[in-house]
Amino acid sequence: MGSLNRSRIPFSAAGGGSHHHHNHTLPVFTRAHQIGALALVFATFLLTRAFDRLSCVFPSPAPLSTGRSAASLFDRAGALSWPDRGYGSGLDLKIYVYEEREVDGLRELMRGRDGNISPQACLKGQWGTQVKIHQLLLKSRFRTLKKDEADLFFVPAYVKCVRMMGGLNDTEINQTYVKVLSQMPYFRYSGGRDHIFVFPSGAGAHLFRSWAKYLNRSIILTPEGDRTDKRATSAFNTWKDIIIPGNVDDGMTTVHGSTIVQPLPLSKRKYLANFLGRAQGKVGRLQLVELAKQYPDKLESPELKLTGPDKLGRTEYFNHLRNAKFCLAPRGESSWTLRFYEAYFVECVPVILSDQVELPFQNVIDYTQISIKWPSTRIGTQLLEYLESIPNEEIEGMLAHGRQVRCLWVYAPETEPCSAMVGIMWELQRKVRRFHQSAETFWLHNRTIVNRDLVEFQKWRMPVPLP
Repeated sequence: MGSLNRSRIPFSAAGGGSHHHHNHTLPVFTRAHQIGALALVFATFLLTRAFDRLSCVFPSPAPLSTGRSAASLFDRAGALSWPDRGYGSGLDLKIYVYEEREVDGLRELMRGRDGNISPQACLKGQWGTQVKIHQLLLKSRFRTLKKDEADLFFVPAYVKCVRMMGGLNDTEINQTYVKVLSQMPYFRYSGGRDHIFVFPSGAGAHLFRSWAKYLNRSIILTPEGDRTDKRATSAFNTWKDIIIPGNVDDGMTTVHGSTIVQPLPLSKRKYLANFLGRAQGKVGRLQLVELAKQYPDKLESPELKLTGPDKLGRTEYFNHLRNAKFCLAPRGESSWTLRFYEAYFVECVPVILSDQVELPFQNVIDYTQISIKWPSTRIGTQLLEYLESIPNEEIEGMLAHGRQVRCLWVYAPETEPCSAMVGIMWELQRKVRRFHQSAETFWLHNRTIVNRDLVEFQKWRMPVPLP
């Protein structure tokens, strides 16, 4: 390092602005100058630190806490209050809903090849959300009739129900979906990024065999999560898709009025836990059935029949479900189970025994407050001992939190302050893009959108070539 009393050339002399030579006397830096300079630097350092510390006392926006209480999800009027971060301060989006006769093939995806399957017949069961979400969107204040102003496009289809009722087979479903998509220029415009599809069962988007080719960028609404234990590729993508609640029996989710079964006080419940489902040859479920035989006074697991005189009616089913403190929810064919959602309406703490499960609205719900997730590899006596050790006071606290958020499992109109539809709208809003592109869209200097042949978007002819 050079000495501090080295001679220095002033900037006026060092710069290239003047080429005239002047006889300037170079300043002499004494020991006193050096000490003064060091003192000035030190004083500046202390002053800067003081300002830094002062700035730290000003409050900054509070981060979204992972331990956010259930009560904080609602405003003073009781309406669902979604967090501003990443969503905006209010709902503001426009969704275009395709009409069934607008696109060739869409009616078949909703009513079968012969057109004789009614939406009413498809309202119940796991596939009911396909119908409910469609019908609620038709009445939504966020619906637009103009494609040009739409942020998102909803493609209605009841294929799970149609397939179960023999209206279309797997090959016909695949062929019809491809035909439908080729009739949608806006789908090609964005590569499907702004198009919404509902797949309501454990099969998820796999109901459409070619989903990976055509819907790999689209928004999929499904109760299903990861299925990589069954297939090479999961149809659920954390970043673009939305997990939705299962379709609980309407008689238990009545927004106004009494439900078909009321919860029991904890002190009057006969069992510690229950599992109400068919074993289906699944390891976890078979273990629970055996555990119930070992501890019949603690765990109830009756053999459920799909048909015949021993089949439980819906009232009888919910009467059984409400008679335990904990409702066990193991995986079945896939990772999700409707029992998880049903448990909240009989006020039974759900115990998830499905390692790969995905849960809805994780942006606002802290599931540690309202449920238990236990390793499926540890189903046995240890599980019952653990559940038995939980005091009733803590169970009551979990049930209280559950009562506050279960409205998010109800497929009610968005005019309700809290419903599954309100939650879905908030999630959809986060998917809205101002700009869309795909591998087959191009644009010119005057903002004209064209295809590979330089044909303007408004002049694209049907069918539109798909990837």
